[in-house]
Amino acid sequence: MQYVLALFAFIAGSGLGYAVLRALDNSKINGVKNQVSNMLREAEENSERIKQSKISETRDEVTRLRQEAQKDIKERRAEIQRTERKLEQKEDNLDKKIERANRKEDELKSKHEELEKRRAALEDTIRQQEEKLQEIAGMTREDAQDLLMRKTEADAKHMLGLRLKELEENAQREADKKARDIIAGAMQRCAVESAGESSISVVPLPSEEMKGRIIGREGRNIRTFESLTGVDLIIDDTPEAVTLSSFDPIRREIARRAMERLVVDGRIHPARIEELIEKAARDIDDEMINEGENVILELGIKNMNNELVRTLGQLKFRYSYGQNVLSHSMEVAQIAGIIAAELGLDEELARRGGLLHDIGKAIDRQTEGPHAEIGADLARRMGERPEIVSCIARHHDSLEVDSVYEVIVSVADAISASRPGARRESLDAYIKRLQKLEEIAQEFPGVTKAYAMQAGREVRVMLNADTTDDGTVHKLAFDIARRVEAELKYPGQIRVSVSREKKASEFAK
Repeated sequence: MQYVLALFAFIAGSGLGYAVLRALDNSKINGVKNQVSNMLREAEENSERIKQSKISETRDEVTRLRQEAQKDIKERRAEIQRTERKLEQKEDNLDKKIERANRKEDELKSKHEELEKRRAALEDTIRQQEEKLQEIAGMTREDAQDLLMRKTEADAKHMLGLRLKELEENAQREADKKARDIIAGAMQRCAVESAGESSISVVPLPSEEMKGRIIGREGRNIRTFESLTGVDLIIDDTPEAVTLSSFDPIRREIARRAMERLVVDGRIHPARIEELIEKAARDIDDEMINEGENVILELGIKNMNNELVRTLGQLKFRYSYGQNVLSHSMEVAQIAGIIAAELGLDEELARRGGLLHDIGKAIDRQTEGPHAEIGADLARRMGERPEIVSCIARHHDSLEVDSVYEVIVSVADAISASRPGARRESLDAYIKRLQKLEEIAQEFPGVTKAYAMQAGREVRVMLNADTTDDGTVHKLAFDIARRVEAELKYPGQIRVSVSREKKASEFAK
């Protein structure tokens, strides 16, 4: 009996425990459902907030794009207005030319009327002489006419000879005066400021402590800077300043901009130096493109190949005989255009030929041959007209002249180059010597770069570490020095520095 009661008690306890556990499970399930419901509600609210935020950002972006579009439209309108003003000026010049032509036509008509009056007076004189001869000599009309004709013919030939001589002398004087006026006017209207080239640039420093940071540990920063730019970085006793020295103005400008940015940035180490030098080189490239576009816009030249425009911009950094080649080319273009306008020829064609006449000087360091032939070949490949190509090829009178535009460009070139203070022959010879110094070093196998530095007193040579070994460094320096002694004439001595450096880079992912 006790066992039966215990069994019933156990069964009753088990059922009660099962009911309690089931109630607890239902409570947990309901709690989880409530949590899920709350999470879904919060997710919907977050989604709505994100949606509203994205809509707001999209509206702001649309507003910004609309403002940029309006700004671009204003700039284009301003450009169109400038073009319209230039067209109005050209129309005014055309009206003036038409007026001058009308005046010349009136003068010719007046001279023609005067000649007609003289002819009538001469005929009247002949008639009177004929009547008088008939009365005095009693000659027949035919004899009198024959005698009169012979006498009149002799007098007319004499008068005609004197008149022709007088007209020829007057025409020569007028032609000489007109030519002088045209050339003098062109020179006065297009005179530009004479520009000379400097071979150094000075970069100011905020403090003397910056010099040590530029040099770097064991000179690694200054070596990296000089090897990447090809410019001699001079750090001396000059307070709060460093000097950049190079005969190549493009290299020097890239180095100057990179150094100024390094000083402002303050993070001076080889990787940062390389990054800023590459950025400065890109900026210079963009500047050359913008310079070329500004020049052709200023001169009113249309439809020029983009690569030719960029090459034209390179002339901003090129000097010939101490004269800036881009300024010289613009001056030649303006003078040629004025002369062509005075002669009633195609003014734009003359300006185009004058602007491009020295284009070969932008690439003559990479291509063998005279700059006139190099420039003519480049213009031909870029689709320029045959007249322009011939102006470039023949502006130094090395070939037979085929058109008047070649003569105009040649004359304009001579005017620009020969004005006082335009050129210095010694500077051009100095640059050619430095270029030859670099060319000699680059002709040796294994050489990747060569830079003439310290005004030509040193040539720094970089070797390819993969194709050379340390044993070739001294031998190559000796060979280059002997080659320089044999082929160049120079004062003092030239130091040949050869270095071989292996560089490796990898990315951490």
